[in-house]
Amino acid sequence: MEIDPKRMTIGFVGTGTIAEAVVTGLGKTAFCDTPVMLSPRNAGVAARLAAANRNVSIALGNQDVLDRSDLVFVAVRPQIVEEVVRSLRFRPDHHVISFVAVTPMDQLLAWIDQPVRLGLAIPLPFVADLQGATAIYPPDEVSHALFSALGTAIQVENRAEFELLAVASCLMATYFGILDATSTWLQSQGLSGTAGDAYLRQLFSGLAHTASANPVARFDELIGEHSTRGGLNEQVLEDFRAFGGTAALQRALDRILARVRL
Repeated sequence: MEIDPKRMTIGFVGTGTIAEAVVTGLGKTAFCDTPVMLSPRNAGVAARLAAANRNVSIALGNQDVLDRSDLVFVAVRPQIVEEVVRSLRFRPDHHVISFVAVTPMDQLLAWIDQPVRLGLAIPLPFVADLQGATAIYPPDEVSHALFSALGTAIQVENRAEFELLAVASCLMATYFGILDATSTWLQSQGLSGTAGDAYLRQLFSGLAHTASANPVARFDELIGEHSTRGGLNEQVLEDFRAFGGTAALQRALDRILARVRL
C-alpha cells in the first residue's frame, strides 16, 4: 500500500532525543511537507525543530497535538507514560505508535480507552541521518512506509520477537563503552587521545560498513574473515571470551529481557 504523506498530520507527544531524531529525519524525506505537530513540553527542542522545518508547528499542549493529528507518536519516558496517556482524550480514528517499548500494548490500550489503531516502534538516534533500523510491531503499512524512509524498517510478527529487538537496541552505550575502554588503554600506553580516537572511529566505521555491505554473511563468517588462525585478532577474541566478556554480555542481555517482559 502506498502512503500519501500529504493526507495526514503527524503529532508527537513528547519532544525528547528520539522525537527530535525522527522529525529531523522526516525533513529529509518525502514526508518533508507532511504537517507535524509538536508537544511544547521541551520548549528548546520544539523551537529548534520548528525553526528548521517549515512543516513543523508547536501545539498548545499534548491534547492540542491529538486534536490536530491523525498519526500520533507517543515519545515520553516510561516513568511518566501512564500519567501522560491517561490524561489525554484520544479519538477512535487515531493511529497511535508508541516509542515506549517496555510498555505492553494491552496496557497502553487500557489507558487510551479508545479502539485506536496501535503499534510499537523503536527508532534509534541515527534516523536523523536516515541510517539504522527501526523495529516495528505489529506489521503496519504506515509505520513501514515512514520508517523505511528513515532507514530500514524491521517488521516482526509477534511481541516476543519485538522484545528481543528491544533488547538488542540496548547495546548502543556498550558499543561506545568498548571504544572508550580501548581509547583509555591506548592513552595509558602513551598514544595521544587525538590519534587513538581518530583511528578507532575509522576502524569501527569500516567494520560497520563491512557488515552492512554483506547483509547475508553470518557474523561468525565475518569473524573468520577478520582474524587469522593463531593471529592477533583471534587472540583478542579468545581472551575476551575466556575472561568472561561473552558471558557478561549475554547475562546483561538476559537482565534487560527480564525488564522488558515485566
